Amino acid sequence: MTHYLDILALLWFLVCWGGYTWYSKKRARNHPCLSNSLDMYREDWMRVMLKRENRIADTSAVGNLERNGAFFASSCLLILAGLLTALGYTSEAMEVFATMPFSFAPTREVWELRLVVLLVVFVYAFFKFTWAMRMYNFVAVMIGSAPLANDSKTSPAARETFARNAGHICNLAGDAFNLGLRSYYYALAVIVGFIHPLVFIAASTLVVIVLYRREFHSDALCALRDGKVFCEAKSTPQNATEKLKN
Repeated sequence: MTHYLDILALLWFLVCWGGYTWYSKKRARNHPCLSNSLDMYREDWMRVMLKRENRIADTSAVGNLERNGAFFASSCLLILAGLLTALGYTSEAMEVFATMPFSFAPTREVWELRLVVLLVVFVYAFFKFTWAMRMYNFVAVMIGSAPLANDSKTSPAARETFARNAGHICNLAGDAFNLGLRSYYYALAVIVGFIHPLVFIAASTLVVIVLYRREFHSDALCALRDGKVFCEAKSTPQNATEKLKN
């Protein structure tokens, strides 16, 4: 029975991870969220960048974003090294967790499976962070090759196309970094799951709830939306009267 409970907990974890990733991408297409709000800010950033003569501030901002990815990528490598070491000391680690109150003593195979799941999570995070680093490097190159503010040979349409493309690359980098950060949240659920499979299920569910609230219903989202002028028409008394007549 306990073996089936471990399998159920692992399946529920995979459903929470993959399911929320799919759901958040689909909902972001037609609902306000942190991701699509920042997308518009990044495109505006590239438009403002094209108007500047001196772009040191822009390259410095991109460099800081790239260093954030480098920090988390190097942290992933250290964590992976620790997990590989822990695989060689499974018996000792199981004895430590067995002394904890309300702990559940799984078989050696289940314990090692949980460590492997953690390895997969941080390998995934490492690839996302390194890909984000590389795309921020692309953005830095695009800023270096951007047309100057006084360049009369570049048409306004070409400038707008360049700003959109540079903003799109920056958005892809931000999305990859966000997926890497989410992996850390899910890794915490796996670590808590060492206590008991039911705790693993609860922790996986809690992570999804936290991610959803922060992405779609956070104070940061409200501030980002209030600080941006959107194309959505605001209702005026005249518009409201016309709607009532119709």
